[in-house]
Amino acid sequence: MPDPIDPAAGDAEPQLPVGVGPWPGGPDAWPDDPRYDRELLETGDRRNVVDQYRYWTMAAIVADLDEKRHPFHVAIENWQHDMNIGSIVRSANAFGASEVHIIGKRRWNRRGAMVTDRYQHVRHHEDVAAFTAWADAAGLPVLAIDNVDGSVPVDRADLPERCVLLFGQEGPGLSPEALAAASGVIEITQYGSTRSINASAAAAVVMYEWCRRFA
Repeated sequence: MPDPIDPAAGDAEPQLPVGVGPWPGGPDAWPDDPRYDRELLETGDRRNVVDQYRYWTMAAIVADLDEKRHPFHVAIENWQHDMNIGSIVRSANAFGASEVHIIGKRRWNRRGAMVTDRYQHVRHHEDVAAFTAWADAAGLPVLAIDNVDGSVPVDRADLPERCVLLFGQEGPGLSPEALAAASGVIEITQYGSTRSINASAAAAVVMYEWCRRFA
């Protein structure tokens, strides 16, 4: 058996600055484009955004994303203030989800989102019934993600282009009400000893599978 790695051993790697500095050439070289933020042009852009959006205003980034968001939605039950919710929002932004829906408590743990919720549309629903009414009115089938009896492996599941992917809490999974509201249940095939994987990891896997098929 290999020796355990000592995290304190060795020198720490130097932390490189994130993002870019001020626009080269000074104010005389600034682009004449309303999408650019003058403060960022002057001081630099250290945000966690792709290079295409460097120096853009937040409103300009959201407007551009709105032109190309994918037609799948992500919904998350929020009964226990699960810290995975923020990470799921972050993944939803990365994979271009149309909207994220928080079901249950209005307040949710934003730490894992890494401020991506500023660029991602997030809607709140008081309970599963309110969420289901919204999905029915929007004509969107709800697909639950949980490893319960009758669930279908994601690689073989019928995954509509327009749909809502519904995720539960770490540990208990989805509530009985949420499972009853779903038109299908999808699971992720696993090959080790653990019964389940982290909720945010599961969300990323299923969103990637949707993108692999449709994006």
